[in-house]
Amino acid sequence: MILVTGSLAYDIIMNFPGKFSDSILPEKIHMLNVSFLVDKLIKNKGGTAGNIAYSLALLDTPVSILAAAGNDFFEYDSFLKKVGVDTSKVSINKDDMTALAFITTDQSDNQITGFYPGAMNGSESLSVTKSDFVVISPDNPVAMIKHAKECQALKIPYMFDPGMQLPRLTDEDLKVAISGAEILIGNDYEMNLLKSRLWMEDVDLLKQVKIVITTMGEKGAEILSKEGKVVITVAKPNSVSDPTGAGDAFRSGFLAGYMRKFSLKTCGQMGAVASCYTVEKYGTTTHSFTIPEFCKRYEDNFKEKINL
Repeated sequence: MILVTGSLAYDIIMNFPGKFSDSILPEKIHMLNVSFLVDKLIKNKGGTAGNIAYSLALLDTPVSILAAAGNDFFEYDSFLKKVGVDTSKVSINKDDMTALAFITTDQSDNQITGFYPGAMNGSESLSVTKSDFVVISPDNPVAMIKHAKECQALKIPYMFDPGMQLPRLTDEDLKVAISGAEILIGNDYEMNLLKSRLWMEDVDLLKQVKIVITTMGEKGAEILSKEGKVVITVAKPNSVSDPTGAGDAFRSGFLAGYMRKFSLKTCGQMGAVASCYTVEKYGTTTHSFTIPEFCKRYEDNFKEKINL
């Protein structure tokens, strides 16, 4: 069983039919005051924990969520249970709402996000229980470090994914969380920022963790381990609707393979295929697929068979 910690949120996703760069003057960035007229808005079920757990369930991987939600979580809870996610460890705060993410995406797939944590503020009171593997994804920063220490004490392997909370985690927090992680993951910007802050290079990170994964959007991903570097090419989506949640889907695909003890290359390619499904749909948990469909798309993209 994989235990996923992180946020549960409703995503308010908006599409701006232009480019942010056309409305932002670099020389005036210190006094930024802009407004974007969007042409599409939709409310979806999201949050890092919800996104990752949802696609793991689609990939027939036992998964449970440890997170805090609010008094409006009922519909989301039923939705997750229907696909096989264990939500028994989700704590409900009856006096606040589930976290809300306000995401605006431009034509170049750049994003500006505002996030209201709501009930997520209470996640620091939750504790990790014995599991086969734990995912520590963006959450209340205090909770993230607490969960890392709990995993270390219980000797549970975990993936550390600082993501959007990287600016709020201190250098000492990062050192503590990374020192006991089995997998460290982030996009190329996040990984470069992390290495810059900690004065580390890839070789230094690999002294701390077993696997370092850097996702690079349209350029694919790189997976580093003591055995060397594995380059993962992107899988081809049938269409591109919304990039939001592609990174979380990649994590799900990778972990579904990792728990089956597949090679890092196969795990990464599973991540690439999983990403396609969410890119094709507007929202982060609006996609769906069967295991045979996933295996066929994997074979179509990478010219090799996979059995799940």
